[in-house]
This record gives sequence, C-alpha cells and structure tokens, in this order.
Amino acid sequence: MLEAAIRVADRGGVEAITMRRVARELGVEAMSLYHHVPNKDAILDGVVDAVFAAIKLPSAGCGDWRDAIRARASSARAVLARHSWALGLMDSRRDPGPATLRHHDAVLGVLRKAGFTLPMAAHAVSLIDSYIGGFVLQEANLPMTTPDELGEVAGGILGHLAADELPYLTEMIVDHALQPGYDHTSEFGYGLDLILDALEARRMPDTTT
Repeated sequence: MLEAAIRVADRGGVEAITMRRVARELGVEAMSLYHHVPNKDAILDGVVDAVFAAIKLPSAGCGDWRDAIRARASSARAVLARHSWALGLMDSRRDPGPATLRHHDAVLGVLRKAGFTLPMAAHAVSLIDSYIGGFVLQEANLPMTTPDELGEVAGGILGHLAADELPYLTEMIVDHALQPGYDHTSEFGYGLDLILDALEARRMPDTTT
C-alpha cells in the first residue's frame, strides 16, 4: 500500500494521496484500505517513514564524522530528488515511524560521538537538513537538468541581457556557467563541504576561556 501511495505522490504530489487514488493504484475499492489503515494520516505517516528508510544511515564508526554525514547527505539528496513532494511532509508528522526515529538517532549518534555538544549537534542537524532540503527544492524547480538545457536557457537570457548594465551577471553566465565541464549539480558537494568544515571548527567546546 505504501509503495502505491508513493507512486501516486511521485506523479501528482502529496495532495494526490487520497484513499480513493491509492486504492485505484492498487486496483481495489477504497473501503478495503480501511482494513489496513484507519485513515489517510496513517498513510502519510507510512510514506514518510518509507522515505526515511530509503536514506542511507550514517555510521558512527567510519572514521571522520564528515565522511559519514556527507554520505548520508548525498543519499538524502538522491532519495528526495525522486520524491521531492516529501520535503514539506517529513517534519510535519506527529507520529514518526521506526525508520524515521532510527534515522534521527543515527545522525545524532555520529555527531555526539564525534565530540559535538548537545546544542551544537542540534545546530548541525538543523543546518545540514535545511541545506539538503533547500538544494533539492531548488533543483526540482530549475528550468534545466542537463548541460544542453543549461546552454539553451543561458543563451536565451544572454539574448536580451544588457551586458553593459549587468556586467557581473553576464560574466557569470559567459565565463562560468557556459564554460566546458561546468556542472551545476556539483554545487551541492561544494556547499556541503563548506558547512561541514565550519561545523568542524566549532565541534569541540572552547576550553580556553
């Protein structure tokens, strides 16, 4: 049932998840679903837990904590790129499932075992997850997904751009975005590394004062 609900959401967004549509996806009557779940909220709780279950759990014993969090962030980005409708749903549930709870505990475990204080671990989780969610949302709304499409969009902008009035934007497009090898998707890793490096600098409590 949850797989069917996810397929419905992948096509039409979270608003498309209704008992009737999920039942149609399964080829059954809507009333038959009530033998398995009490209501739509239970399905929403379930699909959120299924999304969390698909994200790779970080391991606290893999060495550098940044490697563990980086792997988890990359996995979360990949999963959420497939199910971007889940972004607004994942933090809204009042009854998180077991996969959700295990996921949060694993992330906190990596940070705490790396020496983060409890407040700093909370700051780190909030910052990292906000970055992942924001990047996925931005990617989902970009008007291009391939280098060819990027060239078309950028070329269209340049076609009516007043270069003398907007010299820095022109420079960014011509000398950076349109250069061979440029890949906008690589920005995720660059930004994530900046965040992790900044957190590393504040990882251990300052004992000099």
